[in-house]
Amino acid sequence: MAVRRLAPKELQPASFAFTDENLAWAKQQIAKYPEGRQASAVIAILWRAQEQLGGWVSEAAIRAVADLLQMPHIRVLEIATFYTMFQLSPVGRKAHVQVCGTTPCRLRGAEDIIKVCQHRIHHEPGQLSADGNYSWEEVECLGACVNAPMVMIGKDTYEDLTPDNFGKVLDGFESGQPPHPGPQGGRQFAAPEGGPRVLKDIDVLDAGHGAVQEPVLTDAEPKMAGEAANVQERPSPKPPMDDATRKDR
Repeated sequence: MAVRRLAPKELQPASFAFTDENLAWAKQQIAKYPEGRQASAVIAILWRAQEQLGGWVSEAAIRAVADLLQMPHIRVLEIATFYTMFQLSPVGRKAHVQVCGTTPCRLRGAEDIIKVCQHRIHHEPGQLSADGNYSWEEVECLGACVNAPMVMIGKDTYEDLTPDNFGKVLDGFESGQPPHPGPQGGRQFAAPEGGPRVLKDIDVLDAGHGAVQEPVLTDAEPKMAGEAANVQERPSPKPPMDDATRKDR
């Protein structure tokens, strides 16, 4: 991954202020934490600032969040530059595509997804498309390895991608009707491709043929191994001998 830095000064707005609605929401988040622990709300509030700015956080927004939480500015800057969920430069108005480039996704075709981004958005990551509607970047693991390859757009992940169905995902954002998040190949979450392969006969399961039956205990049966009638009590250990006793012996 490249070093993450703030956008150049010519792209930075002079100031930032939360809308009344977002400020009220931020104060609700702060109230969830004990006095002196307001910094625990930093990621949630920084994300709301990013949404307000249209998908990225400016230096002014970082300072505003730090002041609201009574944190040093550098602490919020560290968070914004560490997590790839925070964008440090203006991104596409309709979609910013984060392509997972970690090993499982690479093995399953992430390189082809990157080529689609290069062809349809921009040859270089971190750059806006000609119309300003799209941008893309390669990031580390996004946590959906079982459905690799995948991308994240906003808060949602799109998985089981091929060049064809990923193109349809972009078409959906272009038309204002994004597809449903999750696997794009027809399977349900992380289920096997093609549907379930085991435990498919519901009638048999309902009849109890494949179910594990709970044992039924009667009064005549001991409920614990130590309650058997013929188990003798273990004799108590003898007390240790003192020095006088040892001498007598």
